[in-house]
Amino acid sequence: MDGTNDSTQGNFILLGFSDRPHLERILFVVILIAYLLTLMGNTTIILVSRLDPHLHTPMYFFLTHLSFLDLSFTTSSIPQLLYNLNGHDKTISYTGCAIQLFLFLGLGGVECLLLAVMAYDRFVAVCKPLHYLVIMNPHLCMGLVSLAWGCGVANSLIMSPMTLWLPRCGYCKVDHFLCEMPALIRMACVNTAAIEGIAFILAVGIVLSPLVFILISYGYIVRAVLSIQSSSGRHKVFNTCGSHLTVVSLFYGNIIYMYMQPGTSSSKDQGKFLTLFYNIVTPLLNPMIYTFRNKEVKGALRRLVLGNPSLRKRL
Repeated sequence: MDGTNDSTQGNFILLGFSDRPHLERILFVVILIAYLLTLMGNTTIILVSRLDPHLHTPMYFFLTHLSFLDLSFTTSSIPQLLYNLNGHDKTISYTGCAIQLFLFLGLGGVECLLLAVMAYDRFVAVCKPLHYLVIMNPHLCMGLVSLAWGCGVANSLIMSPMTLWLPRCGYCKVDHFLCEMPALIRMACVNTAAIEGIAFILAVGIVLSPLVFILISYGYIVRAVLSIQSSSGRHKVFNTCGSHLTVVSLFYGNIIYMYMQPGTSSSKDQGKFLTLFYNIVTPLLNPMIYTFRNKEVKGALRRLVLGNPSLRKRL
């Protein structure tokens, strides 16, 4: 364990693309713009969902939590990333790295489970519309969100210490932008098969199980939609559910690739770009997806921008 103790006394060095400074300068500008747009987009979704009475429904309650998660997810790492990309100092303290890893794993796990909760909400809305408000009552909604947060945090409480306590034999250079689990596991100077196995088992519960639940839910939704006689009704359901499925595809595709093979089996550069994608692009696109494809959100934005008196009083 001496290697572990040595590593905890100093800083980590986040290499990123330090061997390609021109690429880092481009990434700094792109990531800064994307981060600012992410802050603006997700904050807008939260404000509109809270201020407009028409959006005080379970669906937008969960969407508000998704936007808050996206804000937290990006803010847990992007400021540090921008700092490293903008200068020669690539270091992060051991404590900062531990906090970043804990938040990254925890918030990512919560989002996986929250997307499953949102799929259940859509299932009830489409398949049991007459009982929707009775089933999706405030107590159940809060309970489901609390369960998602609890399981996500518990997963991080298990995986973060196990990853950080791996012996590194004095190695402190992380071949990544962030203190992410696959990159930290690659630094270990011991056989990591055991921790990779534990990570895989936990990923089945946090990542694959919710995904299977989402797919089953949408199987029932598709069957229900096909029985709707009205073409406008089918179009409305497809628009709402299509937004959620798009978000699920963007988020889960990258997460599964990264965390179902956390060790040395994945390409390092490929892993870096995938991390940038689900840490920046996905949170940026989520508000756009729900805004552009959702008439209710667009209507609420219009009422807010055009000066609906009731909404302005809430501000």
